[in-house]
Amino acid sequence: MQFETTINLDNAMAQTIQTGLDTLTAHRPDILENKRLGLLANPASVTRNLIHAKAVIAGRFPGQLTALFSPQHGFFAEKQDNMIESGHGRDPELGIPMFSLYSETRKPTQEMFDPIDTLVVDLQDVGTRVYTFIYTIAYCMERAAQMNRQVVILDRPNPVGGTAVEGNLLEPEFTSFVGRFPIPMRHGMTVGELCRYVNDVHGIGCNLTIIPMTGWRRWMYWTDTDLTWIAPSPNLPTPLSAMVYPGQVILEGTNISEGRGTTLPFEQFGAPWMDTKTLLEKMAGHAPGLFLRPVCFEPTSQKWMNQVCCGIHLHILDREAFSPYLFSLKAVQAVLSADEFEFKAPPYEYEYDRLPMDLILGSACLRQHLAEGQDLDQAAASWQQDLGAFQQESAKFYLYD
Repeated sequence: MQFETTINLDNAMAQTIQTGLDTLTAHRPDILENKRLGLLANPASVTRNLIHAKAVIAGRFPGQLTALFSPQHGFFAEKQDNMIESGHGRDPELGIPMFSLYSETRKPTQEMFDPIDTLVVDLQDVGTRVYTFIYTIAYCMERAAQMNRQVVILDRPNPVGGTAVEGNLLEPEFTSFVGRFPIPMRHGMTVGELCRYVNDVHGIGCNLTIIPMTGWRRWMYWTDTDLTWIAPSPNLPTPLSAMVYPGQVILEGTNISEGRGTTLPFEQFGAPWMDTKTLLEKMAGHAPGLFLRPVCFEPTSQKWMNQVCCGIHLHILDREAFSPYLFSLKAVQAVLSADEFEFKAPPYEYEYDRLPMDLILGSACLRQHLAEGQDLDQAAASWQQDLGAFQQESAKFYLYD
């Protein structure tokens, strides 16, 4: 049996955006009264005044916060890369257990949920299928459904807006921790909306409550809000890095540096062997909304560490014209004929057999289309029917106009 509640709020506050955590700060929800509370959060889980969710909940509900949970990168977002686990421990201030959901397990155990009645989730998603936070939440929802626990989502903006969707839908045979559900690369939903969607459409049946935002509109990117950006993970340091991420993340499946180990992760890419001049010539006319500036950079970690990489810095001139996924697919196709180019070998996000690129793209056929030089505009056109069906279905779970 499925349960779901959305707390209705006055939407008159159009200028000042209040996140779900801000609402929790101002209005003490009855659903949390006399409950043992768990909190799934990280450093981006702050009010508009930059007060962390742990402090808010511990202050608003004295003695009720009994466990903390962390997603990939850790409660303090200190871990850099995939398959770099964070450990369990105890919070030094509250003396309560801290459980890592990116450790020996990505799924919460019964023992982790034993101390709580309700899990409060406050995580900043980035609107991209491969970002693992949404799957950590989904696993928590599944455990909650099994143990008759409640999940409360404190909603936050989709930093790349809520109107555009882009990309092929994940094919079921490429399900992984970077893609559990058949959704497009850019899904156009807030974390609260997406949780409503998967809870219903994919039959999780969790007792789910969403505490929505006020003031946020679907057309808004992060830069249209009056909120301070706190990096949800170490390599998304700015709203701009989040805007290019739905495309540039595919470079993780190659031996091209996606800019990790530099101050501009995902905003620039390259390799020591890259012929930037030829790449720019090939991409002429295939980068709407962008200015592509040639750069050189030297990563201090990750791929090509301490080697000078030749590449490109992405400058967004028109965000409505910019299609991050299609651009990055074309950029990879433009360089994969180089002798030095390689698709990255496993492992990737605890998958040891399938190619990382197939997991990221959600399709082996699309990788083959890249390698064969097939027309990617035609490929993108072939996704439109599935995208339209997804958008029609997902719109049933929208919380914002």
